[in-house]
Amino acid sequence: MENKKIIEVSNLSNEEFINRYAAPGFVGLVGGAASIDRAIRKAQGMIFKKERSLWSHAFLHSGKRVDGHQWVLESDMEIHRKQIRLGVQENRANKYFDEKKYPNLAIFDFGLTEQHTQLVLSEGLELLSNGTKYSLRELIGTLVAAKKPELRSKENILAREKSFYCSAMVQHCYSKANIHFNTGVSIKNITPEDIANTPIQATCYLLVR
Repeated sequence: MENKKIIEVSNLSNEEFINRYAAPGFVGLVGGAASIDRAIRKAQGMIFKKERSLWSHAFLHSGKRVDGHQWVLESDMEIHRKQIRLGVQENRANKYFDEKKYPNLAIFDFGLTEQHTQLVLSEGLELLSNGTKYSLRELIGTLVAAKKPELRSKENILAREKSFYCSAMVQHCYSKANIHFNTGVSIKNITPEDIANTPIQATCYLLVR
């Protein structure tokens, strides 16, 4: 993270952190405590030569709405009673306010211009409008590539049309502003840790418990 200005934050709740630092077009990362989150964090550790990544999910902050809430654009698996949503969706950021479920948070400001912010968020809304699916299949392909680094620069071996998992969706949207978090990795192999370790200049607000 040598090209980043890192602002480490403590003594804030997740809600206070997001409300203070999030803005439209900023990238959010969270590290979850659930079993699937821990598995994703551990798998990324193989790529980056560490025990585990701090991060399991990535999304775009889309700003505060007339309801007074911060919102996010993301590709996720939302499972509720009698309802399952798998794909690009827009949610209130309060889904990440629980510190036990999400002990680690980061917000990245890549210094987007107003025009680039519009391009990034417009692409996210386009994916939402088109019903783009969450790709568990592609996530598995990325985890396979974690064990064989030479595959990361190539197309995801399980790639499919009109689908993205979380960090691949963020990279796809940011490519509209000609920003690539890791030029040596294909879009559908980009991980949350690639975003966290990007050499691109940015300001990173960091809350790690």
